[in-house]
Amino acid sequence: MRLGRAKSSQDLIKVTRKKRRRDLWLVSALVLVSLFVLGYSFVEAKQASFRSGIQLFTQSERSPQPQTDDSGRSPAKGGEEKSSESAKETNVYAGTTSTKVGEQMAGVPERVYVPNVADATMDVIDPETFKVVDHYAVGEIPHHVTPSWDMKKLYVNNEASSSLTVIDPKTGKPTGIIPVPYPYNLYFTPDGKKAIVVVERLQTLEFRDPDTWRPMGSVYIPSPGVDHMDFSADGSYLLASSEWGGMVTKVDIEEMKITGQVKVGGNPVDVKLSPDGSVFYVANQGRAFGGVHVIDPKTMKVVKFIPTGKGAHGLYPSRDAKSLYVTNRRAGTISVIDFATRKVTDTWEVGGSPDMLQLSPDGTQLWYADRYHGTVSVVDTRSGKLLHRIPVGYYPHGLSYFPNVGSFSLGHNGVYR
Repeated sequence: MRLGRAKSSQDLIKVTRKKRRRDLWLVSALVLVSLFVLGYSFVEAKQASFRSGIQLFTQSERSPQPQTDDSGRSPAKGGEEKSSESAKETNVYAGTTSTKVGEQMAGVPERVYVPNVADATMDVIDPETFKVVDHYAVGEIPHHVTPSWDMKKLYVNNEASSSLTVIDPKTGKPTGIIPVPYPYNLYFTPDGKKAIVVVERLQTLEFRDPDTWRPMGSVYIPSPGVDHMDFSADGSYLLASSEWGGMVTKVDIEEMKITGQVKVGGNPVDVKLSPDGSVFYVANQGRAFGGVHVIDPKTMKVVKFIPTGKGAHGLYPSRDAKSLYVTNRRAGTISVIDFATRKVTDTWEVGGSPDMLQLSPDGTQLWYADRYHGTVSVVDTRSGKLLHRIPVGYYPHGLSYFPNVGSFSLGHNGVYR
């Protein structure tokens, strides 16, 4: 009898302890969830407050007069008419089909500038020897090296430091710092009158004066992850991708407002205009995609999808503007799309994790950072063969080959027209 009571008591103790452990686990879980919700709400409130502050401030700085061209017309309206009438005759990349750098770049040594995101450093490579010839610190989380519209300066987009490091391409050395909020990317309108700081963290495109860097206006993109874009042939609007929201957004440059959107799904990244200016190509690295959308900017509809490979990421036109190179970052390949047929004509097995592209002035070499491998790779565009793999810092991103061919820079890591 005493033994039975003892056993019953032990069972009761076990049940009680089990219940206490369960109750403690539930309380702990509730505390963690509460902390997460509070933290999320705090961050969202802070970002909303900061974003509204930017918008209020930039509205007060917006130029009161619309820009006009030499004829006195708004470039948005007049240019759009010209584009629709002569799209077939247009080659937006006509200024980049030469194989020689312009005379204004005389005395500027050819270099490849590589920002290392995790190291907060810059590696500088001599493309003739394929060796790193300089290395120095820049701001925190540097994502891209952007040539200025007039190609006289280079800007390093230091996202975490909220700054642009200015580099003199004649010396290859930093010369100053420009404060801007969280620059993930940087572009310039085709007329050179506006710089566009892509503030991915705040889902905002900030329009600024490229000389004074004073705000001119801003556009909030209601889809997370805005990071890459390209401009229409007439320069009146842009198409921007939202990597985390699966959206492509059309923005009127003169009015600085959204005029259209198309949901493509997945993770759209780089954007490039076709040579005739009729459609935009948008790389999609989403797991269910791995290819390139072709978007009609007038209807804002996807007219075709071209499968290329896992992690389709970066886009760059060939020197003759007949082909589009596509990096497939997860597949370790580069695909070649024919602009005329919108079909893949070749796929090169290069390995690594190819990211944003740059083309050498003569058009025979593709340069890119291997995002997850700490290297920069060089591929022969005539054979598709890997020529060199150069060790650099940790997590290299949007490298820039500079100087390069073109009349002016649209920004990013070196997009020219």
